[in-house]
Amino acid sequence: MSEKPVSEMSFEEAMAELEAVVGQLERGDVALDRSIELYERGAALKKRCEEELARAEEKVAAITLDADGNPTGARPVEGL
Repeated sequence: MSEKPVSEMSFEEAMAELEAVVGQLERGDVALDRSIELYERGAALKKRCEEELARAEEKVAAITLDADGNPTGARPVEGL
């Protein structure tokens, strides 16, 4: 498990660590206290991934197209 704060992770970093956490929990070979820590970290990682996906979706939605469907630029996205 990374010591990097979840809030500083890229989507890819958070997803990779989330997969590792899920793998450890599925194996069931960790102590109860460690399982709780892993679950809490996993929940935070999941939230980070969801936030990053939402941000990416907003950026994609902001792309403007001309009459032929070609990208012409992007309208501003609030909060970015």
